[in-house]
Amino acid sequence: MYRTVGVCNRVYSVGLFGQLNRCFSYSAVDMASKDGELRVFIVAGEVSGDAIGARLMASLKNLSPFPTRFAGVGGVMMSKQGLKSIFPMEDIAIMGIWELLPHLHKFRVCLKHTVKAAELFQPHVVVTIDSKGFSFRLLKQLRVRYAQQGLVGPPQFHYVAPSFWAWKGGEKRLRGLAEFVDHVLCILPFEEEVCKVNGLPATFVGHPTLEDVLELKLERNDATEWEVLGNAKKFRSEYGISSGSTVVTLLPGSRLQEVTRMLSVFSSTMEILKSSFTKLTAVIHVAPNRNVEDYIRKVVDEWSIPVVLIPGEISRVKYDAFAASRVALCTSGTVALELQLARLPCVVAYRAHLLTELFIRYKAKITHISLPNILLDSSVIPEALFTACTPSKLATLLMDLINNQACREEQIAAAKKVIELLHPVKRLEYINSGSPLFSYTPSSIAAHTVLHTQRIV
Repeated sequence: MYRTVGVCNRVYSVGLFGQLNRCFSYSAVDMASKDGELRVFIVAGEVSGDAIGARLMASLKNLSPFPTRFAGVGGVMMSKQGLKSIFPMEDIAIMGIWELLPHLHKFRVCLKHTVKAAELFQPHVVVTIDSKGFSFRLLKQLRVRYAQQGLVGPPQFHYVAPSFWAWKGGEKRLRGLAEFVDHVLCILPFEEEVCKVNGLPATFVGHPTLEDVLELKLERNDATEWEVLGNAKKFRSEYGISSGSTVVTLLPGSRLQEVTRMLSVFSSTMEILKSSFTKLTAVIHVAPNRNVEDYIRKVVDEWSIPVVLIPGEISRVKYDAFAASRVALCTSGTVALELQLARLPCVVAYRAHLLTELFIRYKAKITHISLPNILLDSSVIPEALFTACTPSKLATLLMDLINNQACREEQIAAAKKVIELLHPVKRLEYINSGSPLFSYTPSSIAAHTVLHTQRIV
């Protein structure tokens, strides 16, 4: 007595007790070989994920032995790599527990449409990027759908490990992910071991921010020290900023909800700083999100100091702006690491819904929120969080960084240590075929892992 189980277009014999007669494994490349093309269903839910997704897509096209097609959800950068998003990525760019509630219906509709689109696309591999609330629901539903049809389904990868290590009892939740996540692509050095200890296959691929250096064709100072040197003189000239003006870079976030919450605080902070400087200019980095862009343009019209708006997705301009700045004020996130690459001293700020804040204070087991501080287990980067995130507090911290050379040098020295932790130097000397790896970029290591990792069933 036998029944059959299909792996997409492949069929395997199953014995009397429902066990495979012989264990088998398959990779995305194995599944693509029969069709002569690689179909990748890929989903990102926010701007940082869009950047990661675009780089991964480019690397997959470079490394895949077959022509590659994509479907899924993404933003501006992923669309440039050939993705036609099912719906605007902004529809699922929601952060926070209580902040999600007003958008719950739209969230569920988007999830339903995404599951249906994935089934119709018949992918050889599925990759979700960060945005764990949406991503894990999607992967779980896809695994259930395939099982209901008697199909094992394609390998399912999640890029950017969930930060369960930051929460009390969080590591235990990793164990349940193995039911629908086949492999995690980790961007922090300690995450791979945490995942594996909890039964979740994982690979540390390096932090995607490091690719800014390579995309801009800039040289590293040595094997482990990465630094982006922007052109301050060019930036000041192009945007009419005098050499005597103190420039403060502002990074209010990429989601509309966090930008609306943080930009008003940043505005009041700049008003306080204005009294201490005869010439003060704010440079605001605008995320590639139409709603965010429209909001920022409307709000800054009322500011009393000169404001320069630059597109956040153009790396060259971004790092030129960093080079022209004396200090940065940023909402916690990936941008803190970009500032480390630029060696620009910064202050990290973060506010949330009151109930979200109470939850974080109760559940968090780490004392820092910015990645540089977490990696170094240090308070080298000043953080103003929740109720402590006030204009007067931020202005005081910024003034200290602007005027105190010792504090500036301490951050710059710490930045070098942070960056060298983020790259798996010579981690993969050779790919399976024995030929050298395409390059040691995080996206190429991630792409190689997606293409060749075997899912054992």
